[in-house]
Amino acid sequence: MSSTPNSIYWRGVRDGLPFLLIVSPFSLLFGVMATESGLNVLEALSFSVVVIAGAAQFTALQLLQHDTPTIVVILSALAVNLRMAMYSASLTPHLGAAPIWKRALAAYLTVDQSYALSITTFERNPEWDAGRKMSYFFGVVTPIVPAWYALTVVGALVGSSIPPEYALDFAMPITFIAMIAPMLRSVPHLVAAVVAVVSALALVWLPYNFGLIISAVLGMMAGAQTEKRLLPRLDEVQS
Repeated sequence: MSSTPNSIYWRGVRDGLPFLLIVSPFSLLFGVMATESGLNVLEALSFSVVVIAGAAQFTALQLLQHDTPTIVVILSALAVNLRMAMYSASLTPHLGAAPIWKRALAAYLTVDQSYALSITTFERNPEWDAGRKMSYFFGVVTPIVPAWYALTVVGALVGSSIPPEYALDFAMPITFIAMIAPMLRSVPHLVAAVVAVVSALALVWLPYNFGLIISAVLGMMAGAQTEKRLLPRLDEVQS
């Protein structure tokens, strides 16, 4: 099978296409919620273009609807997006050798879907150089990001005319389940996921979504501690 940058780009496009089934209702829902929160169509689109992080956008909207202090909204959105820093650190060994303008564009286009697909594909194809990996990354985001923008506008335009029985809000949990489940391949990953989920449920009563922030931190700490404890045992087995 050919592995030219062009063929790898189109492979990324094909791999990214199925995510439209999830991104479409997700972005439509954001557009609807944005207008219900008082934003006009241009403001809703600008929100998606500038932030391009669905979970953070929904978090900010929900808090703004409850007249939450601006500083809390900003900190909550940043906390939700802390995962992007981990995504970037994970992608750096693969894309770090690319030209700076490509890295800057990739940083902007790093979303849950582009990260999940790219990192798993890169690990399966260690022979690819930075150029080929970047081609794949850009291929993945080609169908996803424009759809996010366009359908945000559609959702903002149609607003409340979408029947509630369509239940567009199902897209958010399905999106993260589809991305996270294949990546739970080790004990530390499983521990981090379980601790985060249990903590989020236990702390749901906290105001301003603080429970999500705390549970994310607890999950990362639990995963890191589990990995730290397992490493000496793995070294002993290998020796």
